[in-house]
Amino acid sequence: MSASKKSVWTVTAAVAAAALLPLLTAAPAVADPSPDTKEAPQPKPPARMSQVGGALLGQPGTQVRLGPGAPVLPKELSARSWIVADAETGDVLAAHNSHWRLAPASTLKMLFADTLLPKFPSTSSHTVLPTDLAGIGAGSSLVGVKEKQTYTVHDLWLGVFLRSGNDAVRVLSAMNDGIPQTVLDMNERAAELQALDTTVVSPDGYDAPGQLSSAYDLTLIARSGMQKPAFREYAATARAKFPGELKPGKKRETFEIQNTNRLLTGDFGVPPYQGIAGVKNGNTTHAGATFTGVAERNGKVLLVTVMNPSSKEQHAVYKETARLLDWGFAASGKVKPVGELVPPKSARTDDGTVEDVSDAAPETTPPGGVGKAAVAGKTGGVGTALAVAGSALALLVGAVFLVNRRWPVPELVGRRSAPRDEDATPDPEPAPDPEPEPTP
Repeated sequence: MSASKKSVWTVTAAVAAAALLPLLTAAPAVADPSPDTKEAPQPKPPARMSQVGGALLGQPGTQVRLGPGAPVLPKELSARSWIVADAETGDVLAAHNSHWRLAPASTLKMLFADTLLPKFPSTSSHTVLPTDLAGIGAGSSLVGVKEKQTYTVHDLWLGVFLRSGNDAVRVLSAMNDGIPQTVLDMNERAAELQALDTTVVSPDGYDAPGQLSSAYDLTLIARSGMQKPAFREYAATARAKFPGELKPGKKRETFEIQNTNRLLTGDFGVPPYQGIAGVKNGNTTHAGATFTGVAERNGKVLLVTVMNPSSKEQHAVYKETARLLDWGFAASGKVKPVGELVPPKSARTDDGTVEDVSDAAPETTPPGGVGKAAVAGKTGGVGTALAVAGSALALLVGAVFLVNRRWPVPELVGRRSAPRDEDATPDPEPAPDPEPEPTP
């Protein structure tokens, strides 16, 4: 190398070293994050939303009216929308963008169950046709329904509630004259419940253009579902046996399925919530994580819905739900309601009374000991699943209730779970339902 070139190289290296020195010695905390590490800006709720249930619920942001001695709301809340409500009186204790219309994911299965559960006896059977399973979205959560196999309605509802099985939803929809009819029935049921933020496109909650609901609506739907004995029983079931494939000349085997509601089962780093009695979780690409839960403490029953937390905290949807439940139980009687869960349309009469809307048609408790399965977590602890003592409790004293007054939730009683079957193979965590590919 010539002397002139060597000199130029030496000067260049010295300049580069001088430029790098401040970067090497600077504290990482003062460095600007790269564009790749910055969080994407969060969407804002509409300036005007539905005012069903009260004017405050139609305003963006957090709505709460703290009274003397009331605890402040938890700080660790990142959900786009949430609501805390008294399941019995219908009082909304606090809300955050509760009428924001968002993708509901599999929490929409609560409406599916509330709509179809009364239609088919739990003991009736159905042999699955290939057309029954057509059109299931790629990557959907499945319970393992197979073509040409026979399942009871009871089996299929276990698949819907515990494993969020889109295959079970498709089969039950086929029994209901198909997907279009089921979607129509669900939309009509939503209108009857005054869940006016809700539009159903796919009965399983799989992401679809125009399919929307809200924290307010999902809470209304859960409250309606909890009036049904079978709904309550399925929602509180932690583990159950599901039929496998029947092979010629052999006895049909079963395999264990576990409820994907982590506040019920206590799995995957989330402790079981004391007093939890359901209801339904969901997770898709577009919706993010969603959850509606019901819990009882000291005779008080609360409903909480959380939609799409932005927190990086693992299982944030469950942890934020637990925080809101804790707050609700502590704040009960110390806050002024910011709105109400409205009764169904059929509850209103000309003389201002509310007729019985608790689906008085007799429902038998599902066979097979629903709700008595184990709730053992990875640490070996046993949680408590709450269920209903009997279907007769669904209709409490008095068949007529005043508008906007107490709409009784059937009594919830503690049920200690049976020991877990140690021979059973635990289910893996189901993958979230992905967003469908856009139509060209």
